[in-house]
Amino acid sequence: MRDGGEDRKAAEVRRMLEGPHPPVPAGLADRAARRGARLLRVRRTAWWLAGTVFAAFLVWAGVEQPWLPEPAEVTPPLEGW
Repeated sequence: MRDGGEDRKAAEVRRMLEGPHPPVPAGLADRAARRGARLLRVRRTAWWLAGTVFAAFLVWAGVEQPWLPEPAEVTPPLEGW
């Protein structure tokens, strides 16, 4: 159900959209394109860094093999000879 406040807001939005549009600042498209390119570079760099960290983790895990138990410090006694 709509109350009077929602109808009033919808009417205000319609009125604003039907009215004269404000002027667009000069160079807005150029600034938006530069900002978008900068954001893409940041995102690309972040993915590259994440991939590098993941590769380093895989190399470390392959060398260290942390899932294997630690080797025994003392050899077990030799019995039954």
